[in-house]
Amino acid sequence: MMRIVAWNCNMALERKVEALLDLRPDIAVISECARPDLLRARSNRDWLPSDPIWIGHNPHKGLAVLAFNGYRARLCESYDANLRHIAPVHVEGPTRFTLLAAWVNSGGLRKYRLGPLRRALTRYRDLLAARPAVIAGDLNHNVIWDKPGWRGNHATAVRLMAELGLVSAYHAVRSEAHGAETTPTIYWRDRTRDGPTYHIDYIFLPETWVPRITCLDIGAFEPWCGAGLSDHVPVIVDIADPASC
Repeated sequence: MMRIVAWNCNMALERKVEALLDLRPDIAVISECARPDLLRARSNRDWLPSDPIWIGHNPHKGLAVLAFNGYRARLCESYDANLRHIAPVHVEGPTRFTLLAAWVNSGGLRKYRLGPLRRALTRYRDLLAARPAVIAGDLNHNVIWDKPGWRGNHATAVRLMAELGLVSAYHAVRSEAHGAETTPTIYWRDRTRDGPTYHIDYIFLPETWVPRITCLDIGAFEPWCGAGLSDHVPVIVDIADPASC
């Protein structure tokens, strides 16, 4: 079994790492994460894997990919730093695949401008098509905000990922349509159960892996947001023997 976790930790991961490690991830995509050397300096024990990947401009708030339990992660040679907080990663281990880790800032979208995720899907299309691929992280978008004719619409990104054979694990397992999610991943602004809530964190994976999903979980409010760890809860997906798909 392989477990993938996507979580926006809302900074200060060194104070929250036990909650992450308790999930026992094989691959963790962590948004708003400090640079690994800072995490090591601030942590009271050595918990980081030997080969963490981190990209960003603010040393206290970037995107990390952490590989555990015999998995290894390596930033792809085709990484384009102009696509901020989007990292193409080779994952090696019991299951080999390409990971596009993302913490998408959708601010500044314009009608005729491609959003960051759309640009990344174009830039890395061949890479994502070459072997099994996973796209995971805080995509910071949902079809509820789509506007007619806008090139940055989330529905278009979902369609482009479908053309690559990728589907959202949550939507496939829960049989819910995009924009009609019953479980949020962010308790925005007020960080209360009854405040503004949205579904903006995703794990897209090969459709052929869907029958092998043994568990799809969205973190509950109380242990994550209610406890003050973040305004986001993690998305957790377990896949049984995806290497055989």
